[in-house]
Amino acid sequence: MTSEILEKVQKVFANISVKEFMTKDVIYVKPDRTVAQVKEILRLKRISGVPVVDDNNIVVGIISIEDIIKCLENGTLNESVNEHMTKNVVCLSEDATLQDVIKHFERYRYGRFPVVDAQGKLVGIVTKNDILAAVATRLGLLYLHDERRREILDQDVLSRSLVTGEEIDKKGADFYFKIDYFDVNLAGIGAAQLKKFLISKGIPEKDVRRIAVATYEAETNVVIHSGSEGEIFCFLAPDRIIVRVEDRGKGIENIELAMKEGYSTAPDYVRELGFGAGMGLPNMKRFSDKMVVLSEKGKGVVVEMVFYLSTSS
Repeated sequence: MTSEILEKVQKVFANISVKEFMTKDVIYVKPDRTVAQVKEILRLKRISGVPVVDDNNIVVGIISIEDIIKCLENGTLNESVNEHMTKNVVCLSEDATLQDVIKHFERYRYGRFPVVDAQGKLVGIVTKNDILAAVATRLGLLYLHDERRREILDQDVLSRSLVTGEEIDKKGADFYFKIDYFDVNLAGIGAAQLKKFLISKGIPEKDVRRIAVATYEAETNVVIHSGSEGEIFCFLAPDRIIVRVEDRGKGIENIELAMKEGYSTAPDYVRELGFGAGMGLPNMKRFSDKMVVLSEKGKGVVVEMVFYLSTSS
């Protein structure tokens, strides 16, 4: 039975094109940039490497945080990228499948691979997080108006909006994502999928951006603090969007204290990974128009946020 399941899973993954899950809006640099400039780009964008392209957008190299560290040690930050980039770049074809991508990661152990067309021009980039998002989606962690999800979702007494008081049918949510993993490195998959969903619905870009940021913070809080699975619900209206993130975990003992910037109960290993800075709830409040947090120690957390669309009068 196990071998049959594995065979079915492999068949599901076999034909997923890299075009379906690669990042298309790629951050790249030109060879004449200085390493110091790249260091600042990586810091601001919170990424660990970028492709290097020529004037024809053809990939000629890649520079990573490891290269920058070497330049820091050697005092060569002001030298050009061309002098310190990796020139023999391993790229993926835009015709590659998910299985091809996985084999590349297993073989080369790199953190990212540029994706190029037949002429070698940059069209995207793939990281391990992109693979996880693709696999999660295909395995059914994401359901949009899925009848099976409607049948299995638990009934909840919180059938009204905590903000507006209007009735909310969670089984009829326009978007649903189940947060059922506990690896902090995977936090953000739900927010990323919500962002793609909202873009597909024609929601203004600046609204999508703040919704995605606030949802990311809420999702990360579930992974770091709850000790349980969680759920993301999104409801669309002509003039506003409501996002509700729920978990059934440890809860918040003192919400007022948790709302203060810098306050965090994240363990040391989480902080070492760059999370748990105590900005989760403050950022959710900052990026939403209205927010309500309902929690009790040992009984989970419900965060509901309302975002009024910039096109509304």
